Amino acid sequence: MGCVETAVIAQLLQPFIELDEMRLRDISTYIDLLLKWNSRINLTAIRDPGEIVQRHFGESLFAAKYALDQKPVEMAIDLGSGAGFPGVPFAILAPDVRVTLIESQQKKATFLQELIYTLGLKNVKVFAARAESYSGTVDLVMLRAVERFEQALQMAVRLTEPGGRIALMIGSGQVELARKLGITVNWSDPVQIPGSHSRELLLGTK
Repeated sequence: MGCVETAVIAQLLQPFIELDEMRLRDISTYIDLLLKWNSRINLTAIRDPGEIVQRHFGESLFAAKYALDQKPVEMAIDLGSGAGFPGVPFAILAPDVRVTLIESQQKKATFLQELIYTLGLKNVKVFAARAESYSGTVDLVMLRAVERFEQALQMAVRLTEPGGRIALMIGSGQVELARKLGITVNWSDPVQIPGSHSRELLLGTK
């Protein structure tokens, strides 16, 4: 059993989503590996396992469920994946969706490779290079807590196929900027993320 028991994870995720035991075990394993690697490279500033469940997994899974409930997804990209959020929780929730994690920092990309192997995720691959060199488009691009938001959003739009969607997990102060920058995107009203005063999910269709 991991450092956080599955019953505790289920309780912490209650405001966001309900998961089966297998997915809860995957999350417990994920947290163990994340904390182990985090002592060597900076993957997350959050050190408390309970807070990791709510902030990282809760937010990612809430966004994934919301996006999937709106419309089916075949292929998704997590742009600037970092420690794997929201892409890996999305892949755990939706094993039929092919997910690409774009992460240019080699150490983080190596962590993601080990994570995918450890969890036995067949529907996830890592693109360990800059997004500019990724060719092709998908029907869902996800973006969460990235540096250089303006450039990242423009890249997200490029990677989204016509009729595809962009899911942004951003601060409420960035919503207007996203609308201004993403002029080729038809944005929906932002959705408040449970348990957060300033974090919102903004979905748009290209």
